[in-house]
Amino acid sequence: MTDNATTPHRPDIDSLPESARRVALLLRERGHDGQIVMLPETGKTSAEAAAGLGCSIAQIAKSILFRRREDDAPVLIVASGANRVDEKKVAAQVGDIARADAKFVREKTGYAIGGVCPIGHATTPVTLIDADLFTLDSLWAAAGHPHAVFNLTPQQLAAMTGAPVVDVALRETA
Repeated sequence: MTDNATTPHRPDIDSLPESARRVALLLRERGHDGQIVMLPETGKTSAEAAAGLGCSIAQIAKSILFRRREDDAPVLIVASGANRVDEKKVAAQVGDIARADAKFVREKTGYAIGGVCPIGHATTPVTLIDADLFTLDSLWAAAGHPHAVFNLTPQQLAAMTGAPVVDVALRETA
């Protein structure tokens, strides 16, 4: 018997928090099994999510939202949890960007920080996917709630978002 206080569990869809239930239904609509895993501890950071899932930090597909300066459009970067996002690389792709505050994130995505899913946003964002995710077979992404995640492949992520795959990682130079 597993102890749900210390291990992730897969609740039925009706027992999920409302925002995670919304994601599960959206995933099913898009051909994914929609299975959401609830972490016993928060998955707000890549390290917390990886520890709760027993996977590498690189396998966490973290969703980071920026604000494009010219038109206030949301810019979503889905990056490997092991990477820091290079804002200059992102700006070269989409235009000058600024960091988004919690209010902007909630307003534009419909999700709280720490639970931003790569799909199902209130306002469709300009989206870029970190090319480093494509070195992995399996990813975990937030499912609309800080404790909710779902598993997918990089190819499924690209198909669900329709986003280009680009180098967005900050690389340390010697």
